[in-house]
Amino acid sequence: MINYDKAIEAFKPYTDKMKLKLIACEVITREVCWCVARTPHTVDMVFTPKGAHESGDLLRKTIQEEIDKTDQYSLVEYDAILLGYGLCGNGTAGLSSKRYPLVIPRAHDCCTLFLGSRNRFKELFEDNPSRPYSSGGYMERGDSYLNESNMGASLGLDKSYEDYLELYGEENAHYIMESIESSEKDACKELYFIDIPETSNPEKRKILLKEAESEGYDVTVQQGSLNLIQNLLGGQWNDDYQIIPPGEKSVPLYDWDRVMGSTKSAN
Repeated sequence: MINYDKAIEAFKPYTDKMKLKLIACEVITREVCWCVARTPHTVDMVFTPKGAHESGDLLRKTIQEEIDKTDQYSLVEYDAILLGYGLCGNGTAGLSSKRYPLVIPRAHDCCTLFLGSRNRFKELFEDNPSRPYSSGGYMERGDSYLNESNMGASLGLDKSYEDYLELYGEENAHYIMESIESSEKDACKELYFIDIPETSNPEKRKILLKEAESEGYDVTVQQGSLNLIQNLLGGQWNDDYQIIPPGEKSVPLYDWDRVMGSTKSAN
């Protein structure tokens, strides 16, 4: 049973009430709305299509356009623009605002947001970054019920053999390519379904299990958490979040822990 008093307690902010703009992927719509209804802050929301994740360049363009609109045309003086994404195949690399600070979870992709922490994500995906996963949000948005992980790009593992050869030498290049190929081969055998108690839908989970198993997946249900989304919207921006000051841009770090940082923007 959900402890609603505890959930509301978690939203006691470290700051005064704020006006926030949220730009987020539509696959976390239900989770975001659950949290927005309980935050003391005023939050204006924009959701981008799940399909924007098809390429990092498309996702980056989509998000940056929303940031630019807010910079140029907003009549509201926001305290920050919140980004409801992870690094997402480098789709959030290079984002910047001239007017507002950006706040983004230190997450490799949206899966970390569903799981609630980087540690939980690392625990489940470190041995196989390409493992596919699903959630209620993925099932109700678009035609595909699962997400084919783009973790490779988020960890800098999307390069060619020649790139690795130049960077790390022949022996290391061979090892990296063999590890990636082994990971990709195993990825199709297991699928995680992430079920968050507050937004759980048993009917969707039942449909997912039936469809995925008919296609040869071994499905494991993993309990998710609203922790990262809740604290993002609650203004509790600890080391789980990267704050990008106005005039700086986000930069990927390609590791399991920090995930991203920021640097001065050329613009």
